[in-house]
Amino acid sequence: MSVEVVDESGFTDPSGTGGPGVSVDEVSELARFVLSEMHVHPAADLSVILVDTTAMTALHEQWMDEPGPTDVLSFPMDELRPGSEDEPSPPGLLGDVVVCPEVAARQARESGHSTAEEVLLLVTHGCLHLLGFDHAEPDEEREMFALQRRLLLTFLSRRTQPS
Repeated sequence: MSVEVVDESGFTDPSGTGGPGVSVDEVSELARFVLSEMHVHPAADLSVILVDTTAMTALHEQWMDEPGPTDVLSFPMDELRPGSEDEPSPPGLLGDVVVCPEVAARQARESGHSTAEEVLLLVTHGCLHLLGFDHAEPDEEREMFALQRRLLLTFLSRRTQPS
């Protein structure tokens, strides 16, 4: 599975020590985990791009016709859907997940958790959007948010377990 993470925001923590930024390696690991759990074909491609508020504002206005920056945007390519253990999704280009760590940092402070955890939540959310999940209707929101929570908590619990 090809997951490319590009930091255009300057917000990452290259050392992975949990500084104020976000570990690009951890974002990549999470994306691989989510796609694997959703039985996406190992030959699928995904890009995660971390951008600053100026870039996110431009994208948000261009594609959603809404002012100001948002936290995450998803741009699907081949419209892949989740597979099953017996039959993974076909290979293809999943698309791009664009996250704004500056917005994530504000949301994290308001929610009482770390910026890194908020970015991981947003990457999970964005991946699910690429796989066709939505939250426009109450039933869809319950399904998507429950899945998002399960995936993220499972990933985080594995990362904190001793080897």
